[in-house]
Amino acid sequence: MATRKTALIIGASRGLGLALAEEYCGRDYQVTATVRTPSKALDDLAARFPVSLEIETVDTTEPTSVKALKQRLGNRIIDTLLVNAGICLARENTPIDTDVNDFVAMMVTNALSPMRVVETFEDQVPPRGIIAVMSSELGSIAANRGFWELYSASKAALNMLMKCFSQRHPGDPRAMLLIAPGWVRTEMGGSQAILSIEESIPAVVTAAEARAGKPGLKFMSRHGDSLPW
Repeated sequence: MATRKTALIIGASRGLGLALAEEYCGRDYQVTATVRTPSKALDDLAARFPVSLEIETVDTTEPTSVKALKQRLGNRIIDTLLVNAGICLARENTPIDTDVNDFVAMMVTNALSPMRVVETFEDQVPPRGIIAVMSSELGSIAANRGFWELYSASKAALNMLMKCFSQRHPGDPRAMLLIAPGWVRTEMGGSQAILSIEESIPAVVTAAEARAGKPGLKFMSRHGDSLPW
């Protein structure tokens, strides 16, 4: 019997992260999904997939919490490490009228914390594995049109940190991905977003799976298309 692939989904309490956990379970992965606080929606998903899904708790903004999760998971192999983290505060503000604490919170949650998770768990991702973080087309300096300025800056910081991580791993055989799922109708994306979760997430997972065994960093859309930095 073939060994089931494994996925660690960081940030799966709701929205895109929850949908990612469901999609990977549906593809017969052994999934570990994390929450910061209890999530009834994820509990319900675990009831549907009792063999495939386990739930762990972690606060990615607290390094001690991330280290504790690593200890609990032990040395298990993680075929796909996918970090989903994002908050959007002061979305209509410009730098002159933005509260510093809001900006710091976005930078820590959206950029620094995901990369701490990547660095903590990357030694458990095998050579043909995938290290991925959920980014945004708004994080592309080349393509951004000045929308949600401070949030965009935090995602651009994430992209650059991931790029630097890749440069520190020359010749790494793993796929390293920055995934832009599109503008999706979630709590953060809002009702005016053009995509449903059902239109976005299956395509995201398919595009990520297609990169397995293909080394190097790629900033990609849900269709697997390369995006401009």
